[in-house]
Amino acid sequence: MDFTLPDEHRMIRDSVREFCAAEIEPIAQEIEDEHRFPAEIFDQLAELDVMGVPIDEEWGGLGGDQLMYALVTEELGRVSGSIGLSYAAHVSLASKPIELFGTDDQRERWLRPLAEGEYLGGWALTEPESGSDASDMSTTATREGDEWVLDGTKQFITNASVAGSLVVKAVTEPDAGYDGISTFLVDPEADDGFEVTTEWEKMGLNASPTCEIRFDDCRIPADRMLGEPGDGWEQTKKTLDGGRISIAALSVGLAQGAFEAALEYAKEREQFGQPIGEFDAVRDMLVEMDRKIERARLLTHKAATKYDAGEDVGRLSSMAKLDASEICREVAEDAVQVLGGYGYTTDFAPQRFYRDAKLMEIGEGTSEIQRLVLGRELGL
Repeated sequence: MDFTLPDEHRMIRDSVREFCAAEIEPIAQEIEDEHRFPAEIFDQLAELDVMGVPIDEEWGGLGGDQLMYALVTEELGRVSGSIGLSYAAHVSLASKPIELFGTDDQRERWLRPLAEGEYLGGWALTEPESGSDASDMSTTATREGDEWVLDGTKQFITNASVAGSLVVKAVTEPDAGYDGISTFLVDPEADDGFEVTTEWEKMGLNASPTCEIRFDDCRIPADRMLGEPGDGWEQTKKTLDGGRISIAALSVGLAQGAFEAALEYAKEREQFGQPIGEFDAVRDMLVEMDRKIERARLLTHKAATKYDAGEDVGRLSSMAKLDASEICREVAEDAVQVLGGYGYTTDFAPQRFYRDAKLMEIGEGTSEIQRLVLGRELGL
């Protein structure tokens, strides 16, 4: 097995790392404190040509693969969980399904502006009453002539208030169960009957908007359906295979950022005449953090590599997401502990990573759901 990154992947990673250090890290705490979505950062990421890393060049993307995309997501998460989250939702959930399941006309109209970074996209699956059972869906789409009419509410939708397009799941055949769910493309600005009803105040990730949205007699042309009627749930499962890898990568990035902050502090902070990193308790904590991160990164890269090889990654993507998200929270918590009282202040980054980390165990399938998925893979 060759664990060396290809030259192109390393070049993209290093370019994004330099950009993050110069442009994102200096404002990372500021945008969180202000609860401000940093549109200018995403304009600059578009200039770097990374808003469509795994999208084919034919549709405006970089033509990279899932591993390259994971590397970019990790680097963003290493300095800002909010920017990493909005980026991951844009690529994995709002862009990739259009490439996978759309027609050429849909890819030209809807995918190209996403891949080129003209605007961000969002994905609307979760509903107020559905929770972890995302298939328990109340939002409906009813065919009327040459239109589909959407009605219902979606909850916890990343980027909804800043998105130029949304991939929306709705029930088209109420009595068909999983086979009655379909996928639609919605233009939040142009489509009447669409409304952002709430932008949530959150524990963390406050520079990434999380919204409740409502469809009230929202009429869209019939050609806005992605794939065929009833394809929505199978499309969702395939989309989440890639999405969980991206959350794993984001989790690795958050953990890496928290670890680096703790390591730097442990080398500089002195007590009893020596750096605190030389004390067994702190040293052992840092060693354990480093070990966990490396394990999660290897599993994430394996899942991405298998995805790129066209293999079934249902098991690996869930395993990577579960392991990396829990490690992320553990490492961020330990980073706060290394800094002691300073770790609890907003003058230092670990508190931000700690607050951001918790969502990694919730979004795109909770840890409990990942264990359910993995149990089924074992035939249990």
